[in-house]
Amino acid sequence: MSMKLGFIGLGIMGRPMALNLRKANHTLWVHGRRPVTMEVLVEAGAHACHTVADVAAHAEVIFIMVSDTPDVENIVLGETGLMPRLRSGQVVVDMSTISPAATRHLAQTLEAQGVEMLDAPVSGGEIGAINAALSIMVGGKENTYRRVKPLFDVLGKNVVYVGDHGAGQVAKACNQIVAALTIEAVSEALTFARRNGVDAAKVREALMGGFAGSKILEIHGKRMLDNDFRPGFTVKLHQKDLRIVMEDAHKLGVGLPGAALVAQHLNALMGSGDGELDSAAIVKVVERMSDPGS
Repeated sequence: MSMKLGFIGLGIMGRPMALNLRKANHTLWVHGRRPVTMEVLVEAGAHACHTVADVAAHAEVIFIMVSDTPDVENIVLGETGLMPRLRSGQVVVDMSTISPAATRHLAQTLEAQGVEMLDAPVSGGEIGAINAALSIMVGGKENTYRRVKPLFDVLGKNVVYVGDHGAGQVAKACNQIVAALTIEAVSEALTFARRNGVDAAKVREALMGGFAGSKILEIHGKRMLDNDFRPGFTVKLHQKDLRIVMEDAHKLGVGLPGAALVAQHLNALMGSGDGELDSAAIVKVVERMSDPGS
């Protein structure tokens, strides 16, 4: 059944996700910070909106896919944001990766206006967005989740309802911890192989067939071997995600020493001007620490 949908945030992830919703024959109103990002959606039959408030005026379900917590807060609560135009019964679905605490606050604020919210961050990168193969981790009321589930199925292959408001963001934070530490482990392993004078490509091949095998060893390990750090998921965004992790861990009194270490490596990459590289570039930090000439 066709629905009236809105999509705000048409970057590397949001644009293909919005296109997939349009391909599923939903009526779509879109807003991108840069007008050029809306062009391909308009060509596909979507309606361009000059403001996020215009999106709220039309859509039953409004998706948000932007970079960070302040961006989402501004879209929802800002002077020209969604709030003045939202109506009881609408649903706001935030697919960005932001603070769990901020998510809970936004959900409470929207609920007071009769508007439901789901936090539904994703994993799978640009390729997953293009191929509608994302992993989607959802928090919010279960009945709202069931209402939106057919739309999630248009965007992803692994859709999991995790729990109440903020639970999706917590799951995404856990994903980023595992991804970061695994990239670190692969970086250290391949650097260790090289410093021993052993073919790191052969080591990776051997590890892929055993218990150490993983998607990160397969994909990011190849990036490291080829010195190819064209971004799938940038250092800048991974640094932001681990900042959210560490801030929440600080509030909860949870010790995350491994995540803290990788956060510092990402900080170092940002400091060296490598923020737009793929986060597999963590290997560059490990290699520099192991270079006797450095």
